[in-house]
Amino acid sequence: MIEDNSIQKDLVKAELRARELGFEDAEAFLRYLISANASLESHGEQGSDGVREYYRSKSGIMYWGDSRAYMASKMKDESVDLVMTSPPFGLVRKKKYGNEEADRYLHWFRGFASQFHRILKPTGSLVIDIGGAWNPGVPTRSLYHFELLSMMCREYGFHLCQEFYWWNPSKLPSPVEWVNKRRIRVKDAVNSVYWLAKTPWPKANNRRVLAPYSGAQQKLMKNGYEAKLRPSGHDISDQFSKDNKGAIAPNLLAIDCPEEAPNLLAIPNTESSGHYQDYCRKNDLPIHPARFPDLLPEFFVRFLTDPGDVVFDPFAGSCVTGEVAGRLGRKWICCELDESYLKGAIGRFTKRGPKQRRKPTSYSIAPPCSVEGFDDAPLATGEKAVSRKTKK
Repeated sequence: MIEDNSIQKDLVKAELRARELGFEDAEAFLRYLISANASLESHGEQGSDGVREYYRSKSGIMYWGDSRAYMASKMKDESVDLVMTSPPFGLVRKKKYGNEEADRYLHWFRGFASQFHRILKPTGSLVIDIGGAWNPGVPTRSLYHFELLSMMCREYGFHLCQEFYWWNPSKLPSPVEWVNKRRIRVKDAVNSVYWLAKTPWPKANNRRVLAPYSGAQQKLMKNGYEAKLRPSGHDISDQFSKDNKGAIAPNLLAIDCPEEAPNLLAIPNTESSGHYQDYCRKNDLPIHPARFPDLLPEFFVRFLTDPGDVVFDPFAGSCVTGEVAGRLGRKWICCELDESYLKGAIGRFTKRGPKQRRKPTSYSIAPPCSVEGFDDAPLATGEKAVSRKTKK
């Protein structure tokens, strides 16, 4: 009986310690320790939390290990100005970078959520880029990312400052079954990006992220504008033609601005060459398959932080966030569980030529319903319905 009581006490302690470190339970913590220790034993010193420093630059540090354990054991309360990250999405199919399944995503994310709230400064922000998922076997969408947002606000006390939508013009039509084959859905071309904070009043200034004026707006400012009441009821004053040196960016992220939609923050994710990719190929290292383009973290780092502030990415991947934060004069911390991606990430901080300022890229937005000849394409009405061949 005494031995049983002792074991029970040890189990309770293990459970408490696991939750302190941000894991969902003792079993999850044990699985992590086994894999981490096996992977790290031949690579030098690591802390009791299984996390070790992997690379250090003048402005930041890259860590190898589980960011939940790192946050719980190493990061002080209210020490971070911006958490900027793109966690593994809750997809139906497993990817090489270790995504969680959509149906258990919230349970997995809780350990991160509690730590994010603790380490953020009162005026700091949390920005999460997260893609949607399709329910297995049916042409309907999972609600997991909406449920995640609700959980973060209702259970952990975050405020939703604004939701953004990253439009990626280069996304391929998918999912293939519903979009390309049966043609009963349109392609999924946006990610949700949630801007959260511990207070309704985090520091921010949209002048930091102004977009170029469209040709139409430039013409209006040059020729003048007659103040009048629009049919919509908006009273447009003569201040509408004032030159503020740029347009206020909207929450549709399309950073390379097409002429037809000057306020879109359109970020194509098509980069196949560059210093990081060249470094990985030269050293026979895997290129991270789910990188976000550097303009995405750049937008929020500029918008929400000052030089010298601390930016943290708990799902660093190839450390795009760290590279951008360092370039903009911020301090940065990145954590990544997969060492092979960290090896490649070091390439982002090796010597290179001066960074060239990116030239804006234009994208035309083709209106739907403008291709004739398909009015009689049959509508699918059931699970086994397959459309007939469309006309050429």
